[in-house]
Amino acid sequence: MYSSATSGTTQTRTALRPPNAAAGGRPAQGPVPRGAELRDPRVLAGRGPVGQVPLRPADQLAGRPGADRLLRGRHLDPSVDRVDPAALQTPAVRAVLANISRICPAFLPRQVLREGSQHILIAGTIGRAPVVAKCVSPQALRSEQHVQLVERFHHEVAVYRAFVRHRPPVRLPRLVAADHDRCVLVLERVPGRPASRERHPVNAPTPGEVRAVLGAVRTLNLWRPPTDVFGKPLDYQLEVARFHSVGQLTDRDAGDLRQLLHGVQHTSWQLCHGDALLGNILLAPSGPVLLDWEQAGWYLPGYDLAVLWSVLSGDTAARRQISQLAQSGGTVARDAFLVNLVLVLMREIRLHDVPGAGEEQRIMIRRLYDDAALARRAVRAAVGTR
Repeated sequence: MYSSATSGTTQTRTALRPPNAAAGGRPAQGPVPRGAELRDPRVLAGRGPVGQVPLRPADQLAGRPGADRLLRGRHLDPSVDRVDPAALQTPAVRAVLANISRICPAFLPRQVLREGSQHILIAGTIGRAPVVAKCVSPQALRSEQHVQLVERFHHEVAVYRAFVRHRPPVRLPRLVAADHDRCVLVLERVPGRPASRERHPVNAPTPGEVRAVLGAVRTLNLWRPPTDVFGKPLDYQLEVARFHSVGQLTDRDAGDLRQLLHGVQHTSWQLCHGDALLGNILLAPSGPVLLDWEQAGWYLPGYDLAVLWSVLSGDTAARRQISQLAQSGGTVARDAFLVNLVLVLMREIRLHDVPGAGEEQRIMIRRLYDDAALARRAVRAAVGTR
C-alpha cells in the first residue's frame, strides 16, 4: 500500500493488458506454455534432474542539525510539491491529519496518495524531508474487522520500532514517528518506483530487477533478528482445514499437505515479509526497498518465494529461479515451499474468484486454477518421495 506513495501520480495500467513495448514493458516474446517452468511436477518435487516506545517529536528532529541525514530528505520528490487542496479537505482526511499533527506538528501535508477503505496515505514534508503518513481510516475503525486491522497496524509499528534497535540486512523506509493509540505511522518517503503496480502483472520486471528482488527477500529470510517482536502469523493446520472445509482442497489434497507438514514440523522457520508482492517492493537507486510489514513474522521456509511465484505467472524464467532457490535448501525446504505455494494459491483464488468478475479477471482466475493444479501434482509427487 505504501508503494503508491513513492513515485507520485502515475496512471495504473490495466491489470491484464497484453505486453507491448509501447506500454513500457518488454517486447512480446510469443506465448509461453503454461507450467513450462514446472513441466514435470517431479522436477519441483526434487525427483528430476509491542508497547509504546518514546520517540523524539519529528518537529524537534526537523529543527536540529543533521535532521536531513536522519530523515534522508535531501532531495524532494517533485510530486510532493503538487498540493491537492480538495482531497485534503474530506472529513476522513481531516480527521487523520489532526492525529498526525499530534505527533508531528511540523508535518505539512501536500497530497493524498490513497484514501482507501482501510488506510489513508498522505505525502508531505517535515522541514525539507519528504515523508509519508500511513493511518487507519476512521471508516475502518468502525467496521466489523477493526480489531484485526488495528492489531496488524500495531504489529507494523512494533516491527519498525524493532528495526530501529536491530537494523535488518535489507533496505526499508526509516521510521520518523508513530502513534500506537491513534494508528499513525510516519515514514521517510523513499525515491523510486514499485516493482509492479499490479498484483498479478503481465509485464514482469526485468531479469535484473527480479534477481535483485529475490536477493533482498532471501537476505531477509536468512536473518535471525535478536528480538521477540515476530510471532507466527500463519496457523498451517488451520489454513489447510479452512480451505478443505470450503471445497478448495479435496480430501487427498488435505491429506498430502498434512503429511508434508508432519515431515517439516521440526525444521527451522524463516523470518518472512509475509506479503512480498511486487507492489510492496520499491525499486530504488540503492536497491530494493521492502514496504508494508504488517504480515512480517516466522513462516515455514519459502513463504515469500511462494508469494512471488504465485504472482509471476507471466515470467517463466523468474518462476524457474524461484523453484531452484526453493530446492537449494534440500528436501525439507522443498516440501515447506510446496505447502506454502498451495496455501498462497488457494488464498489468491478465494480473493479473486468472486461474482461479477470481468473477462480480464476471469483469465487471471483460470491461470490461478491451472497453477493450483500444477502445485497439487507437485505436492503429490513430493509425498511419493517420502
